[in-house]
Amino acid sequence: MNGNESTINLDVIRWDERNSRLELLDQTRLPGEVVMLSCATVQDAWDGIFRLSVRGAPAIGIAAAYAVCLAFKPSDNISVATALRQVQVAIEHLATSRPTAVNLFWALDRMKAVTIDATDANQLHAKLLAEARAIHIQDRELCDSIGRYGAARLGLARRILTHCNAGALATGGNGTALAPIYEMHRRGIAVEVFADETRPLLQGARLTAWELTRAGVPVTVITDSMAGSILRAGKVDAVIVGADRITARGDVANKIGTYPLAVLARYHQVPFFVAAPQSTFDLTMTDGSEIPIEQRSANEVTALSGWLGVDNVPRVFNPAFDVTPAELVTAIITDLGVIDAPNESRVRAALARVG
Repeated sequence: MNGNESTINLDVIRWDERNSRLELLDQTRLPGEVVMLSCATVQDAWDGIFRLSVRGAPAIGIAAAYAVCLAFKPSDNISVATALRQVQVAIEHLATSRPTAVNLFWALDRMKAVTIDATDANQLHAKLLAEARAIHIQDRELCDSIGRYGAARLGLARRILTHCNAGALATGGNGTALAPIYEMHRRGIAVEVFADETRPLLQGARLTAWELTRAGVPVTVITDSMAGSILRAGKVDAVIVGADRITARGDVANKIGTYPLAVLARYHQVPFFVAAPQSTFDLTMTDGSEIPIEQRSANEVTALSGWLGVDNVPRVFNPAFDVTPAELVTAIITDLGVIDAPNESRVRAALARVG
């Protein structure tokens, strides 16, 4: 396996140059079917992001960047003023798709910056597409860096527990939380993974186990409620997860169920790592109480794969994410290096290395 290539050997996100369309690997169909979703309009892309056809903070940002390019086509023969209006509308609409993942807003801000001083619609479209591709390529490089730093920081850890999916399916490269695991595997280090199933949408069981198996990494799926038992039994050397937003003090928003896993890891004295690129940090927010938490449909909890598991439920609470406070995080592994025992001064110092 080449660390510079997609571990699962699939294009999770790609731009169809011939038809000027965005294509997304429809992750709602995995692992049963490998199907590409074709997005011809901004609304198509918005729907794909919202319904989790593409998910994972870095991948959401990449998909949104390409989606801006769907606001108009060079063949539309429109004025630059009209093109700029359509791009602005597209950016504002895409920003409403997923409120927690900060990479979405980071990518859209970069696309908006491209519109400055635009004098020609065709030139504008070319610049937008070039920026989307640059975001995509950069994320692949960030994943590789996370993999190298993470492999070194994990040290002798060989039995690793993860939650949700923060691998190649969630990024433009080999993942965030899974990148160190892939790097260790590439080096010939015998590593094995326990993957929480991750209720209610089973991203760990459906996606993490699927891509790790394709890459030849031994993986065992467990129910979310089993994590404490295997930690107590001493079967886990380290826990590593991804992130959708990290505040200035190092509080981490990630898939629901991450916080209790961090508490369990602390109680059992197992290191708890978070892996994320620089684009996942939001220094405008000091602590986790400021992070907007997306509320998802009740159907995700009451139904499983189309089977109605809970009937006549009067109320359902379904937040997509929870927040893990910095004091429970052993270290944050970034593309810029490792932030041990994260706090505001260490986080800001690490991010100051950008550029």
